[in-house]
Amino acid sequence: MFDTHVNLHAEAYAKDLPEVLSRAREAGITRMLAICERLDSFPKVKEIADANPDIWCSAGTHPHHAKDFTDTTAQDLVALASDPKVIAIGETGMDLHYGYSPQDQQEASFRTHITAAREVQLPVIVHTREADDLTAQILEQETAKGEFPILLHCYTGGRDLCQRGLALGAFVSVSGILSFKSAKDVRAVIEGVPLDRVILETDCPYLTPMPYRGRRNEPAYLPYVADALANLHGKTRDEIGEICEANALRLFSKIAS
Repeated sequence: MFDTHVNLHAEAYAKDLPEVLSRAREAGITRMLAICERLDSFPKVKEIADANPDIWCSAGTHPHHAKDFTDTTAQDLVALASDPKVIAIGETGMDLHYGYSPQDQQEASFRTHITAAREVQLPVIVHTREADDLTAQILEQETAKGEFPILLHCYTGGRDLCQRGLALGAFVSVSGILSFKSAKDVRAVIEGVPLDRVILETDCPYLTPMPYRGRRNEPAYLPYVADALANLHGKTRDEIGEICEANALRLFSKIAS
């Protein structure tokens, strides 16, 4: 299986990252995408990717931190993306729930990331919270300027954004949230996503799936995310893992290039 969203440079792994990676491999995780949540973290994220042949990374700044990186240009991101280990741009997007960065700065950052993704034709990893319509509008407006690969990451939004994203060719990733008893609305939306457009992630160390909810999450728990998706479609864990890995390799095509 391919864990398409891991935060391995997080403080939660400072003491035992080698053991975490060993458990992941024992659990059948063959590839991981280490996420850059702010550009000043990129060297640390890249170091982890460089040290492990089964780990790649992204380059970007989360919308929470948009206010701290207002000078970032698309060409800055393009330059980072020239590295063979960088296979995605982001994560980026819009988050109006916490408001850690002003909306206009989030939007400017989001469009900058999209410009870079369009130029290098790498997936833009989209985070959205309480901003479904705005996120959809931006993706539609930017796609009209030229297509780029889209990933709606850790999807918990509504049906409208999901369908508008799919219409643009987006992939949708699911996390341990899919296994939560309270996530009926999320399951209802994800059930309608074609199986050739869905991929798996842990978003570790956050969002630990059942039956380990409450513990620190790690890539070794990705099979339980697969179980939650398998339950929606009447398939086995192995079938879902195979489907989603193939989808992820189509989306993150730079791995095979």
